Formats: sequence, C-alpha cells, structure tokens
Amino acid sequence: MEKQLTELKTLLAEVVDLQRSASVLAWEQQTYMPPGGGAARAEQLATLEGLAHRLFVTDEIGALLAELHPAADGWDYDSDDASLVRFISRKYGRERHIPSELVAEIARTTALAQEAWVRARQAADYPMFKPHLQKVLALRRQQAECLAPYEHIYDPLLDEYEPEMKTAEVRAMFAAIKDELIELVHDISARADAVSDEMLHGDFDIELQRAFGLQVAQKFGYDLERGRQDEAPHPFCTSFSSDDVRITTRFNGSFLPSALFGTLHEAGHALYEQGVAPDLARSGLDTGISLGVHESQSRLWENLVGRSRPFWQHFFPQLQAAFPGALGAVDVEAFYRAINRSKPSLIRVEADEVTYDLHIIIRFELELDLLTGALQLDELPAAWNDKYERYLGVRPENDAEGVLQDIHWSTGAIGYFATYSIGNLISVQLLNSAREALPNLDADIAAGEFGALLGWLRENIHCHGSKFTPRELVQRVTGGEMDSRPYMRYLREKYSDIYAL
Repeated sequence: MEKQLTELKTLLAEVVDLQRSASVLAWEQQTYMPPGGGAARAEQLATLEGLAHRLFVTDEIGALLAELHPAADGWDYDSDDASLVRFISRKYGRERHIPSELVAEIARTTALAQEAWVRARQAADYPMFKPHLQKVLALRRQQAECLAPYEHIYDPLLDEYEPEMKTAEVRAMFAAIKDELIELVHDISARADAVSDEMLHGDFDIELQRAFGLQVAQKFGYDLERGRQDEAPHPFCTSFSSDDVRITTRFNGSFLPSALFGTLHEAGHALYEQGVAPDLARSGLDTGISLGVHESQSRLWENLVGRSRPFWQHFFPQLQAAFPGALGAVDVEAFYRAINRSKPSLIRVEADEVTYDLHIIIRFELELDLLTGALQLDELPAAWNDKYERYLGVRPENDAEGVLQDIHWSTGAIGYFATYSIGNLISVQLLNSAREALPNLDADIAAGEFGALLGWLRENIHCHGSKFTPRELVQRVTGGEMDSRPYMRYLREKYSDIYAL
C-alpha cells in the first residue's frame, strides 16, 4: 500500500497548495487590496477554489481511497497514515456530492459580498448588502441540498465547521445554558454599580496598543518569525502553513479592550495552527479539526488566561507603564474587575463572558429561520433588533451595530456561529484537565510563564491537527463528552466573586 499512499499524498498536496493560495488572496483582500480590486479578486478566488475542488473529487483519489481502506483499517488508529485515510475519506464522501462549479460560484459571490459588506457597514446601510446576502443564502441552500438527505437543512452547513455535529445537538446545548445565562445576567444587573470600567475609556495610543498586544502574544508563544499581525475590518486568523500563520485585529483609540483582547483571541487561534506537527504538512490534516476546537483555543487564551487575576498580576504594571495617564492611579484589582465587567451590549466581539453566548444564540436562531424560510431577508434587521431587546435588553440604533456587525454571512459562513459557544464549553473542560496535569499553572501565569500550558496544549491538541474528530479529541483529553456544566460553574463562580452575588 506504500505506493498508493504516496500517490494519494502527492495529489492531496497539490489540492492543499491551491487552497492555501486562495487563502493568501482572501487574506490580502481583507488587509491590503485596494478598493477597486474586488471584482478581479472574486474571479481569481473562484478559479482557485473551483480548481482545488475539481482536483480533490477526482475518480483517481476515490480509487486510491478505496484501495487503501482495507489496509488502513488494520493500521494503528493513531498513526498519521490511518488518520489521513479516515479523514480524507469522510471529506471526499462529502465533497463528491457538490459540483465544482457551485464551489467556484460560492467563492466568487462571497468575495463580492465581502466588499459590499464593508461598504454597507461603513454606511450602516443593510439594503446595500441585502442583494448579496440573498445570493449567498441561495447558494448555501443549494449546497445543503447537494448533501441531502438530512434531518435539518442546517446540518450539512454546520458539519462543514463542526464535523459530526447536528442541529439538534446545538439546540440542546443552548437549551442547557440559555436560562441560566439569562438568570446570571439578571443577578449581575441588580449589582451593576459594583464594577466600573471607566478607566478603560480614554485616549489610548494605537501604536502602544499594538506593541503591548504583540508582546503578550509573543509571551504566549506566538512566533513572529512564522507569523505577523495586520489590521482588518473584522479580526481573524489565517494559516497558509504551520510556518506562516497570520492574525489581524482592529484598533479603537478610545476603548482599550477592543484590540487587546482581539489580539489575545486571534493569537490563541494562531498558536493552534503553529503547533500542528510538521509531518502533517500539505496533507489536509495540517489544520485544526473544527471551528469549535479552534474557538476553545482562542477563548482559553483570551478569557481563561487573559482575563484572569494571575495574568494581570504580572502584566498590569507593564500596561500601566504604557498608559500612565489613564492607568497610573488604578490598582490591579479594580482593573481586573473592569475588564470582566458584565453588561448587556450590542457588539459580540466586545461582549463579556456572561453575555457572549446570548449573542451567539441570537445568530443561530436567525440562521435557522433564514434557511427554512421562516424569516425573510426584508425582516432580518427588525428580527435582529427584536431579539437583542428580548435577550439582552438593548436595541441597535443602526444596521452597523446590528445586522451588519459580523463579516460571517458575507463570507458564506452560515453554520459557523454555534462553534463560538462550542469553543467556550470545551475551553473550560480543557483548562480543567490542564490544571490536573500542571498544579503550578496559576503561579506560572502570575510569573508571566506560559511554556508549560502551551506545551500541554501542543502535546494534547495542537500537534494532532485534524487526525481525530472533535468528539474523539475531547474524549481523549478530558475523558468525557462536551459538557456545559464546567463552563456554567466557571461563570457562576467567577462572577459571584466579582459582583458579590
């Protein structure tokens, strides 16, 4: 089987190279491309994505997988080769049903939709974006139909980002946390005056923000010899290989947490991608297994580490030195409480840990209604605003802080949002397992030492890339299934302490 395996890896490497080349163009579109380049970029992306898909779903790859399967069933389950055959077979079985022409058209349409979203968001003008969203939604419905039968039309789209997860499971996950989250929001609201974040609003030099954020990311372990940070309308991380993993953020000169925690969040994603085993390069296994697992890494570093007391015991004096006017007279405990202040707000990426998942629930519910036709696009802005008022007690004043605030729908990422909450749940389970293995973890964090934690994550999660399914990975690391109870216990204990509940 060595010959067939080598042939398969050679063909897959070409597919991965094309996909990563498309990713470079997509990254550049959001960072440096001039405004007039959108139409040409859409065609370039359509060509690359369509070609990569055609090369992947060939009969040749199908025949190689069919030959390899009987032998692979007898190989060590954990081996790279057995994992490759297993993973690629599942992906091939899915992608074979989708026409390459549709893949190309989705790439073309979403590239144009992103440009329209940027303009519409700047103008707070949903009608400007609606025709593009209509096309994106129609194409994603068409893609889902290619993968029928299904229990729910959302299932095939969710599966793209969270393999093997079903809509019914996401509904159950949200049902398990929604009421308790709302109750905690109400409990905190009764004590709202106990915490002030006034010191976070002021004049914060952007270059100083950039330098501090990158300093922390490097302390975490983000290697700038294999990465870089740029600005984009919506923060993201992208990987072209484990040796070229890039992050972006957006800066707010009058509110310190925006770029700071955005940088820590994207650095968490980048650490995952930089930690994939080199032996998996150009195989299709050389990236994180799911967006939920990926979010567990970004949320772990942003929140469980970056918003913790031990973290700021080390870093707050350095932040004070960078911004003495705003923070020089502030004590570390007041700052810790300020960055963890919980208050219902409009912008998801700046939401606190307690309210964050309610933002995700809103988007999930809207996506289901859009896909099933229960909600029409003309009704979307009002439905968005009504849900924000019902769940969070706040109402957007315009489309920019409402239905246009996220880039995801313009990129075609319908089925994505639930993975943010999946990541939240998994992050706490993972950190609990890390604490068992690393009894001095809090002391290390308070000393600004993150090598032990990163090493544990590299060994248990990062190095595996996509070798194991999300369920398998969580089971291997935590000994159990994804569970909302540790996450809710973490939130209740942390915020009961902060607000004296």
